Amino acid sequence: MMYPYMTLFDETEIVHSQIIEENDVQKVIVHFERPTEDGFDYARCELPEYKWIQRKGYSDEEIALFEQLLQSNAHLLYQYAAEGGIQIA
Repeated sequence: MMYPYMTLFDETEIVHSQIIEENDVQKVIVHFERPTEDGFDYARCELPEYKWIQRKGYSDEEIALFEQLLQSNAHLLYQYAAEGGIQIA
């Protein structure tokens, strides 16, 4: 299951997975997606390695900015992944 995290000014939606246990490592998948005239641009990163496992349409500069965002938000993404998403009343 994917949980909403935030929407950026260019309409990029950021969502994240629950915590995934794999080889004694807790992972979180973070997916970025924005609408285009022809469908969607998307990118998917696997934490904690910051490994980009899918990518279409985003520039190297945008990916670098996403990586900075992930590095400063990883602790929150792990927290929300463990709690089943952001709990908003």
